[in-house]
Amino acid sequence: MRGFESPCFKRQVVGGSFCVEASYLFSRLRTVKPVRIFTHLACEPPGYLALLLEKLGVPYQQVCIYDGDQVQMDLHRIAGLVIMGGPGNVNQPTLWMQQEIELIQKAVVNEVPVLGICLGAQLMSKSLGGQVHPGKFIEVGWHQVELLPEAANNACFSSVDQVFPVFQWHAHVFTAPPKSTALAVNACGDCQAFSYQNNLAVQFHLEMTAEIIRGLMRLYGSDLTGDSDCTQSSMQILENIEVRSRQVNSMADTIFTPWFHSLYH
Repeated sequence: MRGFESPCFKRQVVGGSFCVEASYLFSRLRTVKPVRIFTHLACEPPGYLALLLEKLGVPYQQVCIYDGDQVQMDLHRIAGLVIMGGPGNVNQPTLWMQQEIELIQKAVVNEVPVLGICLGAQLMSKSLGGQVHPGKFIEVGWHQVELLPEAANNACFSSVDQVFPVFQWHAHVFTAPPKSTALAVNACGDCQAFSYQNNLAVQFHLEMTAEIIRGLMRLYGSDLTGDSDCTQSSMQILENIEVRSRQVNSMADTIFTPWFHSLYH
């Protein structure tokens, strides 16, 4: 899961050096605290999430770990954290993984909300006392996720159908940590989402565009083999990819918008 560069450039933003999507305007940074997004691979940029933030008028900073940016541990100048996907095993953490685990723990103590996606969700589970382990199969492709009854009480999922489409690409799975609320499951990865106070973790991808998915397939086509229904072939993934990616991006609007709104209300 690595690949092509997202359109980033270096600049000083709120006292730190960050890789920031070039299309975004930072005029609101002086009055509104930004969201800080940690990306770990060039081929897994914020994708549609960046477009959603622009539509919502939410300023953001993108910390590119793959580009040499350091894990920023300060929290007082941001509204929330987003931890994106990437490679690796959180049970054998690299330096930046260990730092992000500590950052998540610090954010929870200081009531700075965290959104974790894929690896980010695994880091959140690990940080909060959950278990992360290899799945029986690599789950890749277009899959369905089913909400648990508890999701009806969560603003992010209260208007979502009980079963909805997502895109998946991960080899590890996690459990919902103690004192958290499991929100969604599926046949391949069991726990697919949980909330903990004002924090949200999702195993699946709603932010990936067709372009990002094609890039992952070019680089990691070897993942697309296996005898399980959880691992789709390149032909299955490419079928109606434009329509399907727009569908999951629409789910990002529904699920993530309430979470981002909660940062400022």
